[in-house]
Amino acid sequence: MFEDIPVDVSPMYEGERIRSANMFVELAGPKSIGAELVQVKDNVEDGKIEVKGLELADMKEGEIYPLGILIEIQGEKLERELEGVIERRTHELCNYVKGFMHLNQRDQIWCRVSKEAIEAGFKLEHLAKALSILFREEFPIIEAISITILTDKVDVEVFLENAKSLYEERDSRARELSDEDVDVFYGCVMCQSFAPSHVCVVTPDRTALCGAINWFDCRAAAKMDPEGPIFEIEKGKILDEVKGEYENVNVVVADRSQGTFDRVYLHSVFEYPHTSCGCFEAVAFHIPELDGIGIVDRDFKGETPLGLPFSAMAGQCSGGKQVEGFTGLSLEYMRSPKFLQADGGYERVVWLPKEIKDELADYIPADLIEKIPTEEDVNSIKEIRIFLEEKEHPILERLKVSTEEIEEDEKSVKSSEIEEIETVEDSISTVAYVPEMTLPTSRGIKITLKNAKIYAEKVIIKRE
Repeated sequence: MFEDIPVDVSPMYEGERIRSANMFVELAGPKSIGAELVQVKDNVEDGKIEVKGLELADMKEGEIYPLGILIEIQGEKLERELEGVIERRTHELCNYVKGFMHLNQRDQIWCRVSKEAIEAGFKLEHLAKALSILFREEFPIIEAISITILTDKVDVEVFLENAKSLYEERDSRARELSDEDVDVFYGCVMCQSFAPSHVCVVTPDRTALCGAINWFDCRAAAKMDPEGPIFEIEKGKILDEVKGEYENVNVVVADRSQGTFDRVYLHSVFEYPHTSCGCFEAVAFHIPELDGIGIVDRDFKGETPLGLPFSAMAGQCSGGKQVEGFTGLSLEYMRSPKFLQADGGYERVVWLPKEIKDELADYIPADLIEKIPTEEDVNSIKEIRIFLEEKEHPILERLKVSTEEIEEDEKSVKSSEIEEIETVEDSISTVAYVPEMTLPTSRGIKITLKNAKIYAEKVIIKRE
């Protein structure tokens, strides 16, 4: 089947990572441009493979090049509603090719080719052939398939603009539906090869973290392949409508995450936030000093006010983890009326990259849009606080209430009830080693120390 392809093609390579030391070239990604697109069309020339632009053999080792992947399909049972679902499988199927790494989706793709693959004679033509075969295997309703790979910058730029307009067209179809209008949500475990405990819960108000799959896409996918990675989840009993907690969703998440998690809030970054894969478009993160929430997207090149770039933020919560105060999300979810509604929605947002703020301007409340700073306004938490005070951001009222509560708690502690149990002084010494310890704090955040050694000059243990 893959005899004329010089590298192995198998699901066993799906989790392969190509590090920079073993990389021949990088395609698309954060330092270039790229996109992938599946379109249902008539009169598709079955088996057509075309590479427009440089082939791998013509590329310079260590360089970064643009990439476009256009997949045209035809079939009697194919509908345009299936385009997004089939397109999302490009991620999985590309990774079946040994020596080719594919991350993310849509116009966020990031690919690498290994040196070993080049030495074996691998070409982009071979990638297209492998995808042609794999898509036909995965989706028998595809009767004809044509694949075009673009590496010329001008061609990719034109392709990218067309792809973005089609992505927007797909997304807009789902905005008129809300969670209350349906009895069924959907789960997706497509990313479990990279994030084994991640279960993506897709609702009308909460698109998949990758931004590539909405509720309608999932409905079409589940009907087409009931045993596939996208499946129905009966809503069941509503445990908390504001936080977005549902009894049956918890049961399914517990089962599909192999018991790693048994609760999830769909609309909050606190307590039990949605697990995060790694393909998410953005990260929401709590800023304890302001009790506010910041958002950073994959395209943002600088550092957040916490001094960390997107990559570091993503590392905090990716891999299928559930980390309080962090959650991956799609930019489309930020257009939803339920966007982090349990946390205050946009009234809790205290920092956004300017590009995202401009893109979402029609969805941010008009009275808030000038009150949310960007990287052009502030560079530190201190500067954010000054900006918020000048603009009279509603978070200030929350901060005032939190401060009053803390002061009241402090007044309630009587010094006569505090007994010094033990004091250790002298030289600095190791007093504790903790494989994992959780520290309670105020303002809804929890600090967890893992494999930590604690050094101290003085330790005081008090009993209240």
